[in-house]
Amino acid sequence: MKIAVVGGGVAGMASAWLLSREHDVTLFEANDRLGGHTHTHDVELDGMRYAVDTGFIVFNPENYPLLCRWFDELGVASQPTTMSFAVRNEASGLEYNATDMNRLFVQRRNLVSPRFWGMVRDILRFYREAPVLLGANGAGPGPSLGDWLVARRYGAAFRDDHLVPMASALWSSPASRILEFPMRHLVAFMANHRMLQVDERPQWRVVRGGSSTYVRALRARWRVAERVGCPVRAVRRDDAGVTVASAAGDERYDRVVLACHSDEALALLADADAREREILGAIGWQTNDTVLHTDARLLPRRRRAWAAWNAFVPARPGEHCTVSYCMNLLQGIDSPRPLVVTLNRTDAIDPAQVIARMRYAHPVFDAGAVAAQARLHEIQGRRRTWFAGAYWGWGFHEDGMRSAHAVAEEFASGR
Repeated sequence: MKIAVVGGGVAGMASAWLLSREHDVTLFEANDRLGGHTHTHDVELDGMRYAVDTGFIVFNPENYPLLCRWFDELGVASQPTTMSFAVRNEASGLEYNATDMNRLFVQRRNLVSPRFWGMVRDILRFYREAPVLLGANGAGPGPSLGDWLVARRYGAAFRDDHLVPMASALWSSPASRILEFPMRHLVAFMANHRMLQVDERPQWRVVRGGSSTYVRALRARWRVAERVGCPVRAVRRDDAGVTVASAAGDERYDRVVLACHSDEALALLADADAREREILGAIGWQTNDTVLHTDARLLPRRRRAWAAWNAFVPARPGEHCTVSYCMNLLQGIDSPRPLVVTLNRTDAIDPAQVIARMRYAHPVFDAGAVAAQARLHEIQGRRRTWFAGAYWGWGFHEDGMRSAHAVAEEFASGR
C-alpha cells in the first residue's frame, strides 16, 4: 500500500520506519528538519564545539523499552546521566537540591526550619499514600491534584516548593494547570517511572553525541520518501483512498497516519466527522518558549545546589513555575561556561548569552484530555486514517514509540 505519514517527530519517524518494511511510505514534515522535539544544536563556545539537546533528552531501559530496542537496532550509543532535581523559590530565597542530604540542606538554616521538615515529611507521606489511587475503583479520571492535596491536608511547602515545581518541569506546564491534572494519571506516571520511592530508582541515560544522532542513523537506514519542509495543507478521505494536499501538490494514498499534534491533525482533516472533532478537539496544547543560553543566573545561586533539573518558583503569585536544565550535568558536557536550557523565563536571560531560541508545544493533560485518550479506538483506523503521537500517553518519547507500534500492529493485522 501507499501510505502517507504526516509529522516528523518521534511518532511519525517510528511509524514510517515500521510501516516501510511492508509498504511504500512517504513522510511529510512541515519544518526544515526531522525530529520534532528531538533537537540537537551544534554550539561553538570559547573555541570548542558541543552537541546540546533542547527537547528530548533522557530515557531509561526499564521505562523506555521500545525506544531502547530501536536504538539498539540503529546502533545508537548512550551514556548514564543524573536526574538530580533542585528548587529555588524567589520569594522566600529557599534553595535545595534533592540529590542527597548534604545538598538537600545546602541552606543550613533549613535544618531548624519546621516548614522545610514538614515538606520532607509530606514527600515521604506522598510516597506512601499516592499509590493507593492506582487501585481505586470508579470511572473517570478521579480528583484533580489540587483537590486531592487539600483533602489529604498536605502542606503548602510540599505543594508549592516540591510537587508542583517538579510536575511543572516534567510536563512543561504552568502551576495552575498542574493542580488541575487528574491525580490518578499523575500517580500512574510517577509509579511507572519509580518516582514514588527514595531508593532503587532507574538509571537514566542520554544519547551520546546528542539526541539527533538517532535521527541521522535512522535516515541512513530506512526506505522512506522524505518530504521535509513540505507542509501538508489538507487531508481528504473517500471510498477509494486519501488525498494529501501539500506544497508538493495533491497526491493520492491508500492510507494516512496523522502523527502530528491532535490540534494540527484536526485542522488538516478537511472532512473531519463529529467524533474526530470531539476527541481530537478535547486535547489542548500549550506553547513553551525555550532558550539555550549560558547565563548562570538562571540556575540556583549556590553552586552546590545546581542540579540537572532546576525549578524556579517566582515571587509573584500567579506567575508560572519554570525550569532550567543544566545540560553540563545531563549530557556530561565539560565547558568553561554552563550550557542551560530554560523554559518560559526568557526575559530574565541576558540577551548576549542566548545561543538559540525555540518554541515547543506540549499537550495539556486535564480531565478532558485524559477522557479523550480513552476514546482513541473510536476514531483509530476509520476512514483510512490512523492517529499517532506521544499525546496519547504521557507525552514522552516512549509514548510516541508505543503509539507508532500500535498503528503498525493494526496495519499488520489487516485493519
